[in-house]
Amino acid sequence: MTHATRSRIASFMRAAAPVAPVLAAALLLFFFPPEQYSFYPQCPSYRYLHLLCPGCGATRALAALLHGNANEALRLNAFFTLTLPIALFYLVKTYLRFVSRQPLRWPQPPPLAIYTTLAAAILFTVTRNL
Repeated sequence: MTHATRSRIASFMRAAAPVAPVLAAALLLFFFPPEQYSFYPQCPSYRYLHLLCPGCGATRALAALLHGNANEALRLNAFFTLTLPIALFYLVKTYLRFVSRQPLRWPQPPPLAIYTTLAAAILFTVTRNL
């Protein structure tokens, strides 16, 4: 095996390594929906306090999105469903930096975006628990 071939294989493995667990989780959610299987973890906030946190329903919403049902995903957790494209943008941006061997760093959204998202999460949590 030549050095160029080994280098290409190593580059492919480096690119595939972060994608493999994400793909495995997506396939798990797709073929084993949380509504039908009980091995998914329960939210401790809901289990012990009977309060829905901002993340409650996110797993079921993601499973609904994987099945192409955006309306159901919005019903299960609108906050997660609406912020998912932003999270995916940062995830793809970080992945591309990883593949191109640039230094990895945490996303640096503007402070206003952080505070607005935090306020929206709090408002969403209070509203859904009324």
